Amino acid sequence: MKRRSFIESICIAGGSLATLPVTAAPIWEQSTPVQVSEGGKTWQADIVIAGGGVGGCAAAFAALRNGLNVVMTEPTDWIGGQLTQQGVPPDEHDWIEHYGATALYREFRTRVREYYKTHYPLNDKARNAEYFNPGNADVSAISHEPRVALTVLEQMFAPYISTGRMHILKEHHVVRAEVSGKKVRALYARNLRDKSLCKLTGSYVVDATELGELLPLTGTAYVTGTESKTETGELHAPQVADPENNQAFTACFAMDYVPGENWTIPEPEEYRFWKNYTPEMSPAWAGKLLELNYSNPKTLQPKVLGFDPTTGEMDDRLNLWIYRRILDKDNFDPGFYRGDISIVNWPQNDYWLGNIVEAAPDVFQHHFERGKQLSLSLLYWLQTEAPRPDGGKGWPGLRLRQDIMGTEDGLAKYPYVRESRRIRSLFTILEEHVGKKQRMMVSGATGEHVKAREFPDSVGIGYYHIDLHPSTGGDNYIDFDSLRFQIPLGSLIPEQTENLLPACKNIGTTHITNGCYRLHPVEWSIGEAVGELIPFLLQNKLTPQQLYAKKHKIEEFQKRIEAQGIATRWPEDGSY
Repeated sequence: MKRRSFIESICIAGGSLATLPVTAAPIWEQSTPVQVSEGGKTWQADIVIAGGGVGGCAAAFAALRNGLNVVMTEPTDWIGGQLTQQGVPPDEHDWIEHYGATALYREFRTRVREYYKTHYPLNDKARNAEYFNPGNADVSAISHEPRVALTVLEQMFAPYISTGRMHILKEHHVVRAEVSGKKVRALYARNLRDKSLCKLTGSYVVDATELGELLPLTGTAYVTGTESKTETGELHAPQVADPENNQAFTACFAMDYVPGENWTIPEPEEYRFWKNYTPEMSPAWAGKLLELNYSNPKTLQPKVLGFDPTTGEMDDRLNLWIYRRILDKDNFDPGFYRGDISIVNWPQNDYWLGNIVEAAPDVFQHHFERGKQLSLSLLYWLQTEAPRPDGGKGWPGLRLRQDIMGTEDGLAKYPYVRESRRIRSLFTILEEHVGKKQRMMVSGATGEHVKAREFPDSVGIGYYHIDLHPSTGGDNYIDFDSLRFQIPLGSLIPEQTENLLPACKNIGTTHITNGCYRLHPVEWSIGEAVGELIPFLLQNKLTPQQLYAKKHKIEEFQKRIEAQGIATRWPEDGSY
């Protein structure tokens, strides 16, 4: 079969996603057409990606625009991870419109806005807004519906799927690996619909699963939970390590408010338990879980919250209704929406009574179901017992929106996972590298002059404060200032395994630094860097470990990714 020219391949890939400069060397000689055996039991591609979340999608886009073929598995029927099946509006930072994410991630955000402008009846103010925010949420500059993110991602993949270079195996879960020496030879994925097993082979495998599931399957060294202060020297690390101590997950859900109607759900099975549940943790939680207060993450002192679906600001209290609102009715033609739509991902429905990171499938499902019971109990409490400003109790007009989440029970398809297994990497990111207070102690710099550690092997940038939610080990919030940081290449490379790379929350961070490397834009940046790294390694016939030892090759790789819209450093002049 005649090979297409590199320029032809870029044109076929379509649009602005295929941005590799024409001066870059083609890598078609490494590219193997996707092959499927009779019956669909064997898939062969250049890259096999396990997990279709934010990092998995970003890795696929980067590999595809560089001419490789990809097979990606996804255990649910929605790709997009946090953005879609977990129902988490993208938590951002003050510079996200221009810095702190890749050009492709910002293009995704632009496409989300354009989708609303093309398909929704926006009013003039919203349509003309420079940075339109569908939900006008407190925590996000572009809070939007999960289905819109799903649609945009599928549109971005469409040209690659039609060429046969991208295959997405939805409702497929990787359950086994074939390993020889330091290399993964094959993965085996279970079709969750008919229970059949298919074989997946590629030059590289990417672990973009939410829990780092390929690491134990492939014998890749990893850690979980908390490291000790003795091991890492981190200010906020505990004295004793605990591999079972991981952050809470959340079963998110969506609701709107219909005044004058009663949408109260049946009392959940575990409602009495959760209504009376007082968290036992250190330092102590502020009262019962199902109350309009919680522990202030930074001070751990009691903090009063507000809730009123009929208004916006509530004196000096945070109104949880607009906290993660994904659709503000005031953005649209008058009367088109009866009310706003809001996502519930609050302190009150964080679940920490069981560890799902190393859990067997039945234990994972048990805790996920209990997490759902907590979320439904919170909804029922809001509908029947939550205090109203007028002195009454309950908001029966709150309506669970199953259609927003695409599920029969109205809960997210997958738990919002904050922490997973993490590879033992060639370089581990510590608090002293990115935490503001410890960085000041290490560098001697103060105030605005303190900066995160400069990594000469940086392959991306990002920002989020270090935010650890209550944990399975009984820790309350750990929340403190971080600095605008880089993503070092060494944190993406396992100590031993040669053809497996992480693309999610499973990179070489600690329990502490995971707290600022786990959000949507950073996970996307990690995935995109990995998707760029693989064709570069194939082209140069290097393993990741060999590349890490070659400074000039790392610099060559950095120039390549910078030309494709991946910033490796924050502007030195502070122009952000």
